[in-house]
Amino acid sequence: MRQILTGLAMLLVAAATGWGEGPQLDAAAAGRFADLALACVHREYPNKISHVLQGDADVKAPRELTPAFSGCFDWHSAVHGHWLLARLARTFPAAPFAARARAALAQSLTADHIAAEVRYMEGAGRSDFERPYGLAWLLQLGAELREWDDPQAREWSATLQPLERAAAARLKAWLPKLTYPIRVGEHSQTAFGFGLAADWARVAGDRELGALLEARSRVYYLADRACPLAYEPSGQDFLSPCLAEADLMRRFLPPVAFSAWLGGFLPGIPLDGSTSWLPVAVVSDRSDGKLAHLDGLNLSRAWMLEGMAAGLPPDDPRVASLRAAALEHRTAGLAAVTGEHYEGGHWLGSFAVYLVTARGLK
Repeated sequence: MRQILTGLAMLLVAAATGWGEGPQLDAAAAGRFADLALACVHREYPNKISHVLQGDADVKAPRELTPAFSGCFDWHSAVHGHWLLARLARTFPAAPFAARARAALAQSLTADHIAAEVRYMEGAGRSDFERPYGLAWLLQLGAELREWDDPQAREWSATLQPLERAAAARLKAWLPKLTYPIRVGEHSQTAFGFGLAADWARVAGDRELGALLEARSRVYYLADRACPLAYEPSGQDFLSPCLAEADLMRRFLPPVAFSAWLGGFLPGIPLDGSTSWLPVAVVSDRSDGKLAHLDGLNLSRAWMLEGMAAGLPPDDPRVASLRAAALEHRTAGLAAVTGEHYEGGHWLGSFAVYLVTARGLK
């Protein structure tokens, strides 16, 4: 079995490696990623819920609490598992897996299910539910459906929009009260969540949220200098605090201004195309759900490095080192997306697809 999985990993790397050089993914490799999500979006157990109980009546199975997104071990993974299926079915509409992906989306994204999700999100004691990571991925799913020129996708988009509005409202209520950014390598990090939410705001035309995200990002990050990249990674990171901040700010700053800001924020980026300045993260045990986070770190670092490179002027001398480091992290990260262990299999496919379809660069 392990030989089969290793061979699969190499196929995925071969199919999906490259930066801006033609197709990032072929249908066969996309089908393997889709299989990871199809295996979990309606798999309820094992399940780790983040659930506030107000009384005995709140003790319910995940499918009763959040019927659209009750699989994939936790709510946010279920959300981005559905995003993966939408992204790949949209990208490869004629692929063999597309019909199964559509069927899974249709099973989850019903009016009754989304109404229940809205009631749950707006329930007492849940003001911080999935904030900001899960909310950001929910908005990313919304953006994908909004951009998909397909009759069924338009129906799903309309169905999802009440939950999108609820998620956006949560962020709008929270950001004016958030005095400091959250600089960690896991779910509560603000920089990553802000990036996904800002991309949704542009697609959805929510100028209020877009302006608020940009204004707060400037307050939190514009004066930052000398980010301690040498302190990364922490032992269970799946996001880089330093790189995520840079990937966020390139969304708001024009290339020349971003170049100047990046020089002060990460002054150690080399000019010679080398990669030793950012070693690939090492995973010691992929059966440990927290240690397996580091596979996700390699994937997210890869897309953040590519985002940083895309945000700079084309002739910036740091671009070569950013792209070289991105390629090393991409190769290592994709090789780990095998599905051998559910601890990583239930979520790493989404990170891989975000990377290889260049979603964050659109």
